[in-house]
Amino acid sequence: MNKKYIFCLILVITAMLTSTAAAGEKGNWGLGFGKSGEQPSGNATAEYLKKFNAVYVGPADKKTIYLTFDAGFENGNMPAILDALKKHNARAAFFVVGHFVEANPELTRRLSDEGHIVGNHTFHHPDMSKMSDIESFKKELTSLEELYKETTGKELSRYYRPPQGKYSESNLAQAKELGYRTVFWSLAYVDWVKDRQPGRQQAFDKLLPRIHPGAIVLLHSTSKTNANILDELLTRYEEMGYTFGALDELPQ
Repeated sequence: MNKKYIFCLILVITAMLTSTAAAGEKGNWGLGFGKSGEQPSGNATAEYLKKFNAVYVGPADKKTIYLTFDAGFENGNMPAILDALKKHNARAAFFVVGHFVEANPELTRRLSDEGHIVGNHTFHHPDMSKMSDIESFKKELTSLEELYKETTGKELSRYYRPPQGKYSESNLAQAKELGYRTVFWSLAYVDWVKDRQPGRQQAFDKLLPRIHPGAIVLLHSTSKTNANILDELLTRYEEMGYTFGALDELPQ
């Protein structure tokens, strides 16, 4: 075996070990897009995530869209979003935090009453990848579960979205141990900055060409742009042949 071959073999093994280690370390969820209309790649594969009962995209053979919203607070845009969803008979998932539930009990009840899934975005919205012990991780989720039960009389759905998309392999394992399905996303855009909201056309330029079968779409309910365009956006998705599904319809 010559030295050049040995050196190349060492490089390959090192790359494999580095890739494996990275999967277990702290990270931010990210996407890589290819051709328009095709599913993007994530910085973890669907097969890898499946081991932890986690998901970022639905089946590639069905033109189904799964609408999800992160709801950190309410600034007047949620009612219009809910009205648009109701008009299109679309069940969405809303990932809420403690502040949202505490400050908006009526809206929280409306989410559930109108058939939407209410998921866990943690109580305080911290960087969960910094939590290595199960008890700290668990407290962030169970505190929200308890508040939601007190507010609505119902159990919180067992869907979890890491704040800011920050996670680690131990987080994925902990969420699974607590009975949660971790839900990332396969389409999003910069819609959360209150004072720098994208224009209508900017939003469509991001949300239309990149839509794909099985898309789990992340939008923020605080976005005025989203509230203004959602009815038209859903109409245009329907015109493209898409239907709307809910997270509880995704394959396990």
